[in-house]
Amino acid sequence: MRVLIVEDEPYLAEAVRDGLRLEAIAADIAGDGDAALELLSINSYDLAVLDRDIPGPNGDEIARWIVASGSGIPILMLTAADHLDDKASGFELGADDYLTKPFELRELVLRLRALDRRRQRVRPPVLEVAGLRLDPFRREVFRDGRYVALTRKQFAVLEVLIDADGGVVSAEQLLERAWDENADPFTNAVRITVSSLRKRLGEPWLILTVPGVGYRIGTDADA
Repeated sequence: MRVLIVEDEPYLAEAVRDGLRLEAIAADIAGDGDAALELLSINSYDLAVLDRDIPGPNGDEIARWIVASGSGIPILMLTAADHLDDKASGFELGADDYLTKPFELRELVLRLRALDRRRQRVRPPVLEVAGLRLDPFRREVFRDGRYVALTRKQFAVLEVLIDADGGVVSAEQLLERAWDENADPFTNAVRITVSSLRKRLGEPWLILTVPGVGYRIGTDADA
């Protein structure tokens, strides 16, 4: 999952970003409305976390832009404005959820996971395929009942691959969904992470390489 954090308090924005990374969620930061619009125009995000009171185009205007774009990106408004009228106006603008400051990071993560699941309406709470069981909320992976300890990045890559439902995911798509904007597009991080993930999951290999195209979940029998 990749999230855009629109927040003008650098300390809070960085704390949220770092906390999300610990949950295998990639996050980019925009400190003002102009930066947010630029990032939204060039990157594909699964969710947006908006502070309403930011410099430049404010959070309300960003929400209107997202809704008008037709991208379908779920919006969680994160703000100190906690009156019922403030919440009502936020939902009227197109917000999907509302969390007031101060807040617990764990609650933010749970709300983001719930919004992501709602966005993919056919997606069950726990993902299961080819003997793999991935629980995004508990951040646990099992293969044939055996617990598999994964790094945050390995978990994020596996979640993207399982989400593809057997389809091929390119290295570029993995880089976009599981890393943030600071990732080097020419890096071999994707190849290294996929290779280490494949070994962690064990034999028979469940991550197949489609030469010149990308990767997919499957078995040698259906390769």
